[in-house]
Amino acid sequence: MIIAGTMSGCGKTTVTLGFMASLAKRGLNVAPFKVGPDFIDPGHHTRITGVASRNLDGWMLSKSYNVNNFLKHTQSADIAIVEGVMGLFDGYDGKSEAGSTAQLAKWLGLPVILVVNAKSMARSAAALVQGFERFDPDLTYAGVLFNNIGSSRHLEYLKEALKDNVTMPCLGGILHNKGILIPERHLGLVTQEDHPFGEEKIDLFANIIENTLDLDSFLNLLPELKTHKEKQESQEHSVSFKVKIGLPMDNAFCFYYADNLDILTEQGAELVCFSPINDAYLPDDLDGLYLGGGYPELFAKQLFKNSGLRKQIKGKSLEGMPIYGECGGFMYLCREIRDTNGNLFPMTGCFPFVTFMFTRLKSLGYREITFTKDTVIGKRGQTVRGHEFHYSELTEYSENVETVYQVSPRKGIKITKEGYMVNHTLGSYNHLHFGSCPEVGKQFVQSCLQYKQKREQM
Repeated sequence: MIIAGTMSGCGKTTVTLGFMASLAKRGLNVAPFKVGPDFIDPGHHTRITGVASRNLDGWMLSKSYNVNNFLKHTQSADIAIVEGVMGLFDGYDGKSEAGSTAQLAKWLGLPVILVVNAKSMARSAAALVQGFERFDPDLTYAGVLFNNIGSSRHLEYLKEALKDNVTMPCLGGILHNKGILIPERHLGLVTQEDHPFGEEKIDLFANIIENTLDLDSFLNLLPELKTHKEKQESQEHSVSFKVKIGLPMDNAFCFYYADNLDILTEQGAELVCFSPINDAYLPDDLDGLYLGGGYPELFAKQLFKNSGLRKQIKGKSLEGMPIYGECGGFMYLCREIRDTNGNLFPMTGCFPFVTFMFTRLKSLGYREITFTKDTVIGKRGQTVRGHEFHYSELTEYSENVETVYQVSPRKGIKITKEGYMVNHTLGSYNHLHFGSCPEVGKQFVQSCLQYKQKREQM
């Protein structure tokens, strides 16, 4: 099933976590997925199900990639739960369904649970649900679930309004409950690294669903999917590690697509996690570094105090080690971070930039990247897709630093130069999904292998 909302903030993440928690507690193997370029929700999915949550995206990734990815990661599952993005029909633009939850629902043949925030609504809720139901007749709905209802009587009003006006059934209503709220900050919900759910919270999520609908009857109505298990298993092969890539993984750096890490591993990379906040030294014998996004601005003081590790990374950059950083990882590779209070914190200094944090959003949206020069992750002319989402920008920009990206938010429109390269260190605000161009993962491993071979010859 796909759990979709009428808009962002309607409660679809709460409902998703509730279904995942209740089914996992029943002993079912749950395969979690998230539509769209999101790192935070998948982290919470993984915490509750014990299974790495995968991103699906109709704009960044092809239809075949999405379908194959879904089938691959549902092989051993009893049930697949996909959390949507924004509103059901929201995506790349206002003209098409590209990147929307609705597009993925049709590609995968999954029924939709529509989550509606019913606070302060009664009969108007029926008009809203009717509009969603009629907008795209190719969608199949499992039902509507009302969130933030005030009482059982309120739910009865909503059911009366739906009667004779919509086809989809009402699955139930979730009472307003401050105890199930997840804290938020400037990039969305607080991450599972900073706000890990305890068993009491997970039980609370599970009880939301158990107390809202007849789960057994509902599950019996869901379609069964063929996952081509035998075909997928025959393609499995053992991996022989060629290189060792360091991967920052802590409260400051935790934004990685699970697929990106799998692609690197499949190409022969051993990924070794470390913490730029807590570890005094890099792991031994690294051949490259991949610094993902996160919240370095919130942990700038701790990152600054760990001067030994910062100097090590700068030294590796000067030696020519392949280093790739995106968004938060890119900020850490810059000279300094200036927070919203004006405090300045030195970082690694691989790039001669200062990143300044703002209280308002500076950039958000899908991006298509074309390499204008050969880099550690891609060759000139290759194209890869991703997205930007950040509250900072470069305030001390040096034109002496080489740019290697041609960036377009929409093909052929507003082309800009980005992607900065010094030595073999590449940094950018863009989060790239390697699944949109498998050559990216292959090229990064190859760059690390060349560095390893040169190092061994010295």
